[in-house]
Amino acid sequence: MLVTIASAVVSSTGVPSEIVVVGIGADGWVGLPEPSRSLVLGASVLWGGSRHLSLVPAVSDQSRVTWPSPLSSGLPGLLAEYAGRPIVALASGDPLVSGIATTLLEYGAPVRVVPAISSVALARARMGWSSSSHAVVTVVGRSVSTVLRECAPGRRILVLSSDASTPASVAALLTSAGWGSSRMTVLGDLGSSSESSVSGVASSWSGESPALNVIAIEVAGHGLASWAPGLPDDAYENDGQLTKRDLRASALARLVPAPGQLLWDVGAGAGSIGIEWMRSHPTCRTIAIESNPERAARIARNAHALGVPDLQIVEGRAPSALGGLDAPDAIFIGGGTTREGVLDTCLAALKPGGRLVVHGVTLETEVLLAKAYADHGGELTRVGIEVAAPVGTYTGWSPSRVVTQWVWTAARG
Repeated sequence: MLVTIASAVVSSTGVPSEIVVVGIGADGWVGLPEPSRSLVLGASVLWGGSRHLSLVPAVSDQSRVTWPSPLSSGLPGLLAEYAGRPIVALASGDPLVSGIATTLLEYGAPVRVVPAISSVALARARMGWSSSSHAVVTVVGRSVSTVLRECAPGRRILVLSSDASTPASVAALLTSAGWGSSRMTVLGDLGSSSESSVSGVASSWSGESPALNVIAIEVAGHGLASWAPGLPDDAYENDGQLTKRDLRASALARLVPAPGQLLWDVGAGAGSIGIEWMRSHPTCRTIAIESNPERAARIARNAHALGVPDLQIVEGRAPSALGGLDAPDAIFIGGGTTREGVLDTCLAALKPGGRLVVHGVTLETEVLLAKAYADHGGELTRVGIEVAAPVGTYTGWSPSRVVTQWVWTAARG
């Protein structure tokens, strides 16, 4: 399989002529098929982690290079250093399952993949789980809180661990989030002669794990499980600057989250709109723009607690803070609409077909949105919500502040 993807990170002339990424299992050289052995032995330059390189026999005159650390900052230089030369690289199992091949493709390198059996396939086989019966989450180089987005009673999750400490971290995470009764099975050194399997309950998890492990989770408990927009307000730490659940559901329905798309959450407050945008699909992305440092820190905590730790936060004031950001597929403005340039900048930034949703609670914002509606069209709505509450010994309706909502879609070009 040969795949080439253009990239702005490294120029097309600053990469090797081809990188053949060879998958190798925990059993090392013993389990490597002959075609893969020939590629490794015939390479003039062999890249890999120190562990992978130690698994294959020495070859005279072969140059062996370990991956730079940190990889993200060192990889462009490595690619440029070996520009125009053929390279063979070693990777664990299937290099396209949370592996180095995926990273190389993102950098625009011409990659050919020769996979071995993946740790996911081996874990699935050991657990007797069909491929459609579970989710796969990687926490390699990522926060373990990513697991929380996938949690629901009865759900199965395979977690690709970062190291030996990951199982204990995942167990503590599950317990703190209300999933402490979940059953965990840590599968160590899959495919090797020292393969192991240890099971237990998250809330009482103890013991050491091998560095190479996959965690199989059978979720049980009463944590937060919904992917639908409009999570309970108390799911968010906030100082009152929070888009309440009914308005949040209305906004997200009009923002229309779709896989792979990017949202700007402008004046993000507690971050609820951007967080629920990302919870709708694991490839959705959010950039939250917030000028208040305490609120920006709070957004980060909320994102971790709700399973979307990769949410990006820009601490600054719109419109200046919007400069240089990736073009969005959708924008939500929850605060700062009346500031000069904010609305115009957001209107101009949207991709073709992009969606803009603006909420306003003041007369000044309402006037601005009425003019925007007159100038651009779209949908203008006033949303008033009343909640039943005690009135003495009786029950009456307690009104919330009315919100004006303007929705606009950019032309498709």
